[in-house]
Amino acid sequence: MSAFELLGFGEKGWGALLLQATAMTLAVTLTAFFFGGVFGAVVARGKLSDSMVARVAGDVYTTVLRGVPDLLVIYLLYFGGSQLLSSLYRLVTGETGFIGINAFLTGAMAVGVVSGAYQAEVFRGAYLAIPRGEIEAARSVGMSGWTLFHRIVLPQVLRFAIPGLGNVWQLALKESALISVTGLVELLRQSQVASGSTRQPFVFYSAAAVLYLVLTSVSTWTFNKAESTAMRGVRRA
Repeated sequence: MSAFELLGFGEKGWGALLLQATAMTLAVTLTAFFFGGVFGAVVARGKLSDSMVARVAGDVYTTVLRGVPDLLVIYLLYFGGSQLLSSLYRLVTGETGFIGINAFLTGAMAVGVVSGAYQAEVFRGAYLAIPRGEIEAARSVGMSGWTLFHRIVLPQVLRFAIPGLGNVWQLALKESALISVTGLVELLRQSQVASGSTRQPFVFYSAAAVLYLVLTSVSTWTFNKAESTAMRGVRRA
């Protein structure tokens, strides 16, 4: 069969399956990025707090998660989590068996945990970029607590964080390919299955590369557009 037929949408074509796998990759990345945003915001808050315990805990989190291979984190959460659940099941019921945990949620959580370490630094840097005069001016007119946060701090942090978050998103998008080791059928896994079935690895891995480039190109355009919109009206040096 020709490459056109292999990648087509006919009876023997793999086009529809590749597009479904691409959608799965996007879903994993979105979920992981959301988890990473939650983790990153909490850790950034800790690293900016007056508590030494919170600062040390935040430093440990970002240092460890940025220092170990992402694949190792996936192995620990997926296979380690499955082993832990199986051990608890055996302890409670006395029966032997293996309990596998959901590959999608575990993979997204693993990538999200790593993403959170990078997002924490992005949020921390964005907060430090806010001119101190704006916060002091807000406090001088009696603004404090939640009002100060959602009117002054949050909009400014999001504005300054967009470029960094764009880079973290691209990392999460590429790291989602590592989840294929759990058996989740995302883009890379589907390409492996198709190339093994047809013995045409070059065709399907090339198609996967093109689809990844489409995702990253659209993502780059989206974040550039968001940055331009957020920085509208802001004087640049």
